[in-house]
Amino acid sequence: MAEEGDDTEKTEDPTQKRLMEAIERGDVAKSQEVSTWFLMAGTAMVVAFFAPGATRDLGAHLKWYLEHADSIPADSFALKQLMWDAGVALIAITGVPFILLFLMAVAGNAIQHTLIFTSETIKPKLSKISPLSGFKRLFSSESLLNFAKGLIKIVVVSALMVAVLWPQRDRAETIIFADVLVMLQESQQLILQLVGAILAVMTIIAAGDYVWQRRKWFEKQKMSQREIKEEYKQTEGDPQIKGKIRQLRMERSRRRMMAAVPQATVVVTNPTHYAVALRYDEGMGAPQCVAKGTDAVALKIREVAKGANVPVIENPPLARALYASVEIDQFIPEEHYKAVAEVIGFVYRMRKTKGWRAN
Repeated sequence: MAEEGDDTEKTEDPTQKRLMEAIERGDVAKSQEVSTWFLMAGTAMVVAFFAPGATRDLGAHLKWYLEHADSIPADSFALKQLMWDAGVALIAITGVPFILLFLMAVAGNAIQHTLIFTSETIKPKLSKISPLSGFKRLFSSESLLNFAKGLIKIVVVSALMVAVLWPQRDRAETIIFADVLVMLQESQQLILQLVGAILAVMTIIAAGDYVWQRRKWFEKQKMSQREIKEEYKQTEGDPQIKGKIRQLRMERSRRRMMAAVPQATVVVTNPTHYAVALRYDEGMGAPQCVAKGTDAVALKIREVAKGANVPVIENPPLARALYASVEIDQFIPEEHYKAVAEVIGFVYRMRKTKGWRAN
């Protein structure tokens, strides 16, 4: 029972295949704090670079409408044209800031993981509409942790607002009675100070939360030893089946090799540890190895060769050298030409003796 429990406990690091499958399902490490940080950074950029110009242009348009309110036609066509012109002007003024915020939102996700397009997250699941599952998610440890983080952020942001705005309370009173342009400039400075302070704190929060979310996601992908074995079987095949197939291939190859021994010209041995069967016919560029083996295989080669009246010559140095340097169906290396030529020449001379058989 203990072994079974250990075998199913998720203690092993996930494989690359497991991680890729999770990413394809849309299950990725994502920190909402990082996305929030990018949105706030985008807001700061909008306030710093686009807010003054956008406010000035909007003010100019509104001023024109107010100054010419009595001369604007009130018929339906004129009102439609007025609404169209106002909409186009609003889009022209606020379009770039909204595009910037959109790009920052995308960057907040893209920097954490590659963009993924999957339908897994929108597939209907009973667990999503089950009251019991919803209740469990509502009061799960993760929900409570998110609730605690939300409270901490509210407290931190509130404290920052007080720390930034409280020293400026006298200045804020004078802004109320100032000119509109002065009011906008002063408000912009205060907003930038506040957003800058919040960004400084959010940088630490976002970095810590991303590390935490990444670690939690990695822990969730961990596998048991049984899952690793099953994945290996799926990708690489069952080791027992692969071993059986390898054994059958070796036996089939050995049978083909033994079938070629009777066509050999000579078998060079060591005398029992090594055996290399060579074939040489007139017109061949070099002798060819048709079979080789050690120990039991070498003994079998000798038996087949003797049964087929193939000469068996004992030459231990040459047998070892040929076994190490040539594979089956390959021609012998050039450095062994002389030694093999002497053996084959000896065999040819002995063939002149009728009924001769080397052993």
